[in-house]
Amino acid sequence: MIFKTGILSAFHPVTLEEMGKIRLMNRVDTKYMTTHDGLCRFLSGMEEAYDIQETLHSRLCPYQTLYLDTLAADMYLAHHNRRGTRKKIRIRKYVDSRLYFLEVKDRSSKGRTCKTRIRIPEYVYAPDEAVRHFLCNHTSFTLGELSPHVEIDYHRITLVDRMKSERLTVDLNLAFRNRRTGQSEALPGLVIIERKQESGKPSRGGERLAQLGIRPVGLSKYCIGSVMTDPSLKHNLFKPKLRQINRLINL
Repeated sequence: MIFKTGILSAFHPVTLEEMGKIRLMNRVDTKYMTTHDGLCRFLSGMEEAYDIQETLHSRLCPYQTLYLDTLAADMYLAHHNRRGTRKKIRIRKYVDSRLYFLEVKDRSSKGRTCKTRIRIPEYVYAPDEAVRHFLCNHTSFTLGELSPHVEIDYHRITLVDRMKSERLTVDLNLAFRNRRTGQSEALPGLVIIERKQESGKPSRGGERLAQLGIRPVGLSKYCIGSVMTDPSLKHNLFKPKLRQINRLINL
């Protein structure tokens, strides 16, 4: 099923500048997987509780994210080996607004996510002194240990509740490119919904997902993209997740 964007017109828009005030940089993240059909059923009626981010008249916005890792894939393996605390380092491009950020995303053993970032001039791995200083302050990795690994293209819908205390991001049209192996793969039928809150309070979105039988899952776009584009990586613990994705999108 192709996602029809007309359903998004029912939502009241908020600007990128307004969304920038809702930072949620220290938060609880909850992820869900569904299909385009499941997404349409989820969105129906949600305009009563959520507004939608609109950028340059677009409500389905293109994003690009480039994940950095060590040559030994230490950050990937920390996730695979289920370490309680783990980290991701990435460069994110907001395609429509042409904004670029270097981000460090930390997940604590208590399930909280803390994100820090700095603005950078372009979507390339071209370290300068500001980048060096930022990484030194927020990671244990040196500049020389990191290099581009997996790049992900996707489209995102961003919803925010009326209290401005929760964001819902919806990622679809996922495509992966491995900068090291040269391999590309895609999951055009998969939809990833993520609830982002300062605390794990109930929400209209969470209740609606539960009603539809869409349950929380542990999922990392970076790890799934890494496995799909580099089979040589250790991935035994991700095999059930890959089978779950395959069953979902091939129903």
